[in-house]
Amino acid sequence: MPHQIQTFAVDILRLCLWLVILAVVFVPLERLFTLREAKVRRAGIGTDLVWYFISSLLPGILLGVPMAIVALGVHHIVPSQVQAFSAELSLGWRIVASLVVGEIGFYWGHRWSHEIPFLWKFHALHHSAEHLDWLVNTRAHPVDMVFGKFVGLVPLYVLGLASPLSGKLDIVPLIVVFVGTFWGFFIHANVKWRFGWLEHIIATPAFHHWHHTRRDHIDRNYSAMLPFVDRLFGSYYVPREWPEEYGTDHPVPARMHEQLIQPLTPR
Repeated sequence: MPHQIQTFAVDILRLCLWLVILAVVFVPLERLFTLREAKVRRAGIGTDLVWYFISSLLPGILLGVPMAIVALGVHHIVPSQVQAFSAELSLGWRIVASLVVGEIGFYWGHRWSHEIPFLWKFHALHHSAEHLDWLVNTRAHPVDMVFGKFVGLVPLYVLGLASPLSGKLDIVPLIVVFVGTFWGFFIHANVKWRFGWLEHIIATPAFHHWHHTRRDHIDRNYSAMLPFVDRLFGSYYVPREWPEEYGTDHPVPARMHEQLIQPLTPR
């Protein structure tokens, strides 16, 4: 028990440090390049801060067993030639391939969260934000976070790009999750930057803000980092203008404990 308490304390300290770093980066940027005026201590920021810690701690704990089962199943089902081919790739190419493959997996997990009513009940919390900034990235139900990461990571194990049974620490899934998480903070940021032709190559705030639109062209831009996946599956939309309104008409309670429980209860 003391060891578990110590580990938990270290995790909290790590998340506090990471939160400070994110705030030092994004708060000045959102002040200098504001898209829509808002106070730093805006309405709901306390709840979003709690979600930051919950969304950072719980998915890793809850994913351990499912990913171990997937890894065991993959090593018995997928042809060894697939695993061998991936094992021969250099670390750089494994990372690039993993980012692309993981993005496709995440895309479909994200899209299913919009199209399947049961999953949407959990994902609606993230879309309840009527003002976007970097911290909104972690306003997400644990079930939604676990499902999205699970669907994004499974293809890495199937193709042998992640090898948890090798007996060694595999940094590829860690890099994919880290890059995706940091980029998630960026694309939610309340900044008015536009990137010209780069917007066709990599996800930007304009790209993702349209994903959060309340009225016009909803259910677009599911990708986290690579817009070509949306182009591939017909859900890309990035005009010159910005959305006029964010949020969802799906009822989401204001209190955090109700946000956590509501999707788990039958109507």
